[in-house]
Amino acid sequence: MQDSSIQFSDLSLNDSILSALDGMGFVSPTPIQAAAIPHLLAGKDALGKAQTGTGKTAAFSLPLLNKLNLDQRKPQAVVLAPTRELAIQVAAEMKNLGQNINGLKVLEIYGGASIVDQMRALKNGAHIVVGTPGRVQDLINRDRLHLDEVHTFVLDEADEMLNMGFVDDVTEIMEHAPETAQRVLFSATMPPMLKKIVDRFLREPEYVDVAGKNHTVDKVEQQFWVVKGVEKDEAMSRLLETEETDASIVFVRTRQDTERLADWLSARGFKAAALHGDIPQSLRERTVDHIKQGVIDILVATDVVARGLDVPRITHVFNYDIPFDVESYIHRIGRTGRAGRKGKAILLVRTNQIRMLRTIERVTKSSMEEIQLPLRDKVAEARLVKLGAELEQEKEHTALDKFAELVEKLQESLEIDAATLAAILLKRQQGKRPLFYIGEDPMVAAIERDKQRRKERREGGREGGREGREGRRSFNTADWDTYQLQVGREQGVQVKDIVGALANELGLTKGSIGAIKLDRESTYVQLPKQMTSEVAGKLRKLRIRQKEAGAVVVDFTDFREPRGRREGGRRDGNRDGNRGGYRGNREGGSYRGNREGNREGGRGRDGERRFDRNRGGDHRGSHRGERSFSRNRRDEA
Repeated sequence: MQDSSIQFSDLSLNDSILSALDGMGFVSPTPIQAAAIPHLLAGKDALGKAQTGTGKTAAFSLPLLNKLNLDQRKPQAVVLAPTRELAIQVAAEMKNLGQNINGLKVLEIYGGASIVDQMRALKNGAHIVVGTPGRVQDLINRDRLHLDEVHTFVLDEADEMLNMGFVDDVTEIMEHAPETAQRVLFSATMPPMLKKIVDRFLREPEYVDVAGKNHTVDKVEQQFWVVKGVEKDEAMSRLLETEETDASIVFVRTRQDTERLADWLSARGFKAAALHGDIPQSLRERTVDHIKQGVIDILVATDVVARGLDVPRITHVFNYDIPFDVESYIHRIGRTGRAGRKGKAILLVRTNQIRMLRTIERVTKSSMEEIQLPLRDKVAEARLVKLGAELEQEKEHTALDKFAELVEKLQESLEIDAATLAAILLKRQQGKRPLFYIGEDPMVAAIERDKQRRKERREGGREGGREGREGRRSFNTADWDTYQLQVGREQGVQVKDIVGALANELGLTKGSIGAIKLDRESTYVQLPKQMTSEVAGKLRKLRIRQKEAGAVVVDFTDFREPRGRREGGRRDGNRDGNRGGYRGNREGGSYRGNREGNREGGRGRDGERRFDRNRGGDHRGSHRGERSFSRNRRDEA
């Protein structure tokens, strides 16, 4: 935390909180904490405009923890976060800050986890609920989450929450808040939609603005590589061998990944070790000492354990997995570029994660350079150069005469010349890191495929524009099967229910859900032809809104939008004209999303809503105002 003119002990925080802060080594609040905490302790509504990475979680958590009534079983505070990962992170920090509050119960609720377990936990009592809007609203609708005794509502990363399409959920949840409840909102930016919520729900809020630029990014050169052509493990190996590194941190998401990747790298000759929260503190300290002393050169770590890590020799940060929020990214890259030095951060990003990359660029006010992996022949050359440098240092070694005698003996016994013997020893030396390759590098084919896709997209875009004017649109079916689900509008099903069920119950990713067409009594959805038996088994048992989906493959291809019906024609009797469609688009009830951010509003006369995820390509546009496939994000929540 940064220094300020006051200390935590100067604030009206209780002893249990102050003791926890002292135990963590926190003495002075950051600017956002120093500015916000007095207002929040006084019970005032507040609007905090703070750059991520400035400590805003503690800014709203400390006052909230300070006024809890531990004898009360119903939730006293609700914190909304845009993603499940951020909800988990916020809840973890709250528990850490409240570690000395006996009996404190902080419950995180989000999609993708058992709602039955979450309902059971709510029944057993929780002081604070941290959740994503979709799941919070679901539990309110099920009459399992009661807000009548809530005294504090917090919206964290509010601009991102609205941008992801949560505006209706957030509005409905806020409407459930008691009139007397304190409302706190934190955001890095202030878009018009957010201003409307502020004007509607916050009462004479205190405005706290410490949104100055975070200078961490100024000291770090940032690059990214779009994952294609080779596996991420191979990509990490190529980067580690060709970048001029001293020591590095490789960030992954889970404990299992730290150990797996560290073992994989170690088996290939890298001096790597895993670092995660389940490792005993003594071993963690020894691991950090090892990288400081040069015993190891690479830490494979999770976010939590690496925060605050200060090792001067770390020159590179590799984001093997993209972080879930910008604050984590800033903390990650802050591990390099220390003490005035320049550092370098490289991010491995999948095509369906480009939107998060653009969010990072926007919030940090920085630009990342896209790079290509070095071809494997270049990697082999780097290995040979490194080997040559190592051998150069051994030229004057005093024991070389003894080894020369061994060479002569081996030549005689094996009946080979010195060059052949040297080749054999060199082959053994290379181990799992070849000094040359035979055959074509898969990266070459990947680069060519990427060039061809870009060309086809450009040509297809021009052709698609002509088709759009003629009212026609084609759908690729080569890689998809169309399934008919026996649920539709008559059962109260919406597109978000379909996407959420497929994402949460089957574990399908954004790129694994194609076009969706919602009809009165059924739904048609494109799913990949090649599905594992496990996923297929889950599909057969799939339930949507407590109804059996009864998925069957059908010969259906009519996902096209009817000609001349794009001007907002609505079915009579629809509750509010567009509740079933994408919530971020109030002009039309349908949402046709793809990775390039294309959107076409409207619906046909029969009120059908369509969702097309069947188009390839990277989404590289600014995410404001062009919401690519964030529906599964909000329905996961």
